[in-house]
Amino acid sequence: MIEGVHYYIDPKGKWVFTATYHEGRGYCCGEACKHCPFDYDAVPEPIKTRAQLIRAAASKTAPDEHIEEYIDKNNPNKHL
Repeated sequence: MIEGVHYYIDPKGKWVFTATYHEGRGYCCGEACKHCPFDYDAVPEPIKTRAQLIRAAASKTAPDEHIEEYIDKNNPNKHL
């Protein structure tokens, strides 16, 4: 694995795998990874919907009020 290509280390010191790494693996692992190129196929609900909403908010493709409403209603402290 190559740092900067397959992963990077976030400010908290955690390894974050890139889309390149995930594409090489070939499938969604079900852990709601930040850069999942498989649209969270194996992630169970409601975590899948929450992860998709968070990704949409980051890319500014979804109305913010719907995201905030969903997150508030579904425990904002729940682990992705």
